[in-house]
Amino acid sequence: MFDKILIANRGEIALRVLRACKELGIATVAVHSTADADAMHVRLADESVCIGPPAARDSYLNVPALLAACEITGADAVHPGYGFLSENARFAEILGEHKVHFIGPKPEHIRIMGDKIEAKRTAKRLGIPVVPGSDGGIKSDVEAMAVGREIGFPLLVKAAAGGGGRGMKVALTEAELSTALSTARSEAQAAFGDDAVYLERYLQKPRHIEIQVLGDGRGNAIHLGERDCSLQRRHQKVLEESPSPALNVAARDVIGEIVAAAMRELKYLGVGTVEFLYEDGEFYFIEMNTRIQVEHPVTEMITDIDLVLEQIRVAAGGDLPLTQKEVRFHGHSIECRINAENPVSFRPSPGKIAHYHAPGGLGVRIDSAVYQGYTIPSYYDSLVGKLIVHGKTRPECLMRLKRALDEMVVDGVETTLPLFRALVREPAIIDGDYHIHWLEQFLAGGGMEP
Repeated sequence: MFDKILIANRGEIALRVLRACKELGIATVAVHSTADADAMHVRLADESVCIGPPAARDSYLNVPALLAACEITGADAVHPGYGFLSENARFAEILGEHKVHFIGPKPEHIRIMGDKIEAKRTAKRLGIPVVPGSDGGIKSDVEAMAVGREIGFPLLVKAAAGGGGRGMKVALTEAELSTALSTARSEAQAAFGDDAVYLERYLQKPRHIEIQVLGDGRGNAIHLGERDCSLQRRHQKVLEESPSPALNVAARDVIGEIVAAAMRELKYLGVGTVEFLYEDGEFYFIEMNTRIQVEHPVTEMITDIDLVLEQIRVAAGGDLPLTQKEVRFHGHSIECRINAENPVSFRPSPGKIAHYHAPGGLGVRIDSAVYQGYTIPSYYDSLVGKLIVHGKTRPECLMRLKRALDEMVVDGVETTLPLFRALVREPAIIDGDYHIHWLEQFLAGGGMEP
């Protein structure tokens, strides 16, 4: 096992990793920018190192500063959390070159899955169902038109190096394809420094289903069920739940074993999430995230498996905690990502939290690094915290979520709490009858009035 772990992140995920380290008896190092000097993970870590000014490129993305922090403190491993350098294959390689362990997948797997075209090819080779689309990058409008006529419209143009909805455009007809290609390429170049794009069939009302996996890097891997992440705004997840209201046990077992078998063949190390669009009983691979996910707590709640702790354990050469047959799912869990944003315009609302009260009670969990008097900085994402609830059934879980949302208090900044209070009272959400476009249609239809 590792002796000391440097946590190369901030906010709630840094605190989440710190807690897992403490339960394993591992010493911790918090790194922080000058804007995060008063952060909770900095206060609770065994050691802390300031790695630069507020801008992420000068601090949390500053590889030399992170390496220096490892050397100064004697950390023998780095946990990257999510975001920042968590899916940067070169960072993982550099750490290895300096005899520091990267708590995450092998660099080659990060690199493969970070290239959306190569990820799709790999998934297809491993037997994972994929969305019909181009075999690789599209080099010209003529080629795009030929592919479009072969697989049919509407089409989705996607950046090969993309993520988070950037470099992604829909062409409903042939007439819209050229503009969609041009716009997607421009966005991709600006966001990722790479204008390569590819095409996929655009599904009309799919759900977003992802499968959680855990592998030991030696050919053993298990799946821990699915999460339904269909409530999204601008391709960003807002609410997640597990199990999905759209799947039954048979469908879960089939797609779960397909994914787990693929990870065994790949000899995947650590946690990862294979993401699908699901429509009319069919799964279509869209990408794989080679890191811990923001929404991992809902899986933990229904499996009683600490994903971050197991991520650390397998990175240190440990065995998987269970065989696939020993994995047991129980009850239902839902997570709300509560942001410091206006609930109608979604404009960020950084500032000082004047009053803060976290809900409690049976089956209620808060993953947050804020506290009363804490100032949410304007330099990073606006996450206040994640409210996660668990119940024996989905109706019980929803009732518990309603109660917890009404109980939670965050004053001094605007938050998205009013949005979630409205959502859990919507018939479509109560019935579990929603898709990836539902939330934007709800908002466009005046679901949240100013």
